[in-house]
Amino acid sequence: MIKTPPTPSAPDRRVADSVARSFVDRAPEGWRPYLRLARYDRPVGFWLLAIPCFWGLALAAIETGITLALFGYAVLLAIGAIAMRGAGCTWNDIADRDLDAKVARTADRPLAAGTISVKQALAFLAAQCAVGGLVLVFLPPLAIAIALAALLLVAAYPFMKRITWWPQVWLGLTFNWGVLVGYAALGGTDWLAAGLLYAAAALWTLGYDTIYACQDMEDDALVGVKSSARALGNAIGPAVGAIYGTSLALTAAAAIKAGAGLIFAPVFAAYAVHLVWQASRFRPEDGAGCLAHFKSNREAGLILLTALMLAALAPM
Repeated sequence: MIKTPPTPSAPDRRVADSVARSFVDRAPEGWRPYLRLARYDRPVGFWLLAIPCFWGLALAAIETGITLALFGYAVLLAIGAIAMRGAGCTWNDIADRDLDAKVARTADRPLAAGTISVKQALAFLAAQCAVGGLVLVFLPPLAIAIALAALLLVAAYPFMKRITWWPQVWLGLTFNWGVLVGYAALGGTDWLAAGLLYAAAALWTLGYDTIYACQDMEDDALVGVKSSARALGNAIGPAVGAIYGTSLALTAAAAIKAGAGLIFAPVFAAYAVHLVWQASRFRPEDGAGCLAHFKSNREAGLILLTALMLAALAPM
């Protein structure tokens, strides 16, 4: 029988930009801080971690064909993405709990607000990592080795905002490692194509997380947190456009190198339009708008996934 964790010492608090009236708000009070710590009340992050895994699988499928193995690995990588996104957020909040308490958008996070202790958070972190480790057992050896290499990126990420103006670059390298894991899992062999898609995905994340970081520029300046949004200043709009443009070029190169046929082009064009729309429409001073544009990248990622899957169904 699973026992409900003890009620935390501080009352549960909803976190800024969480989904209103999510299942987290209806969960037993003792569970809520853990669910908020893993960002179950902000599910877009699960999508943004899982989608690159699916891209890697779809890119490999252009070479190998679509098989039942693809769908089996997709389920495994989705479970792994949920577990490891939660673990990454838990680790990030452990490292950032003092900074989070000073920033309006993050002050209600469980560790910053005192609704959960560091000891409890570490135990929860271990449990999530155990789930992620269980997923690895079902992957091929090369995919396991590649997945384990990502732990170094994950461990270092929370500290990047203290030492570089470009922590979003590190996030891009970390969040899109699943491209390589998915590609290896399905047995792809064109590693230049996989590398091009990984680089494209990393730039995609740099673009959307720069938009996301616009929400915190004033508070980040007060507490000394660095970000690409602060580094770019008045050039944020054109810079995001250039970042997205380079990402699109690399994505097209990856698909062509992998052998995608013309069927890839129309849906890829829709993906390109989506990124151009984001870059041209977001306004750094509009926090709510920046959040909405950031969240729209779930749809953008699924559009590109559709293009890659069509290419796998009808390769050149």
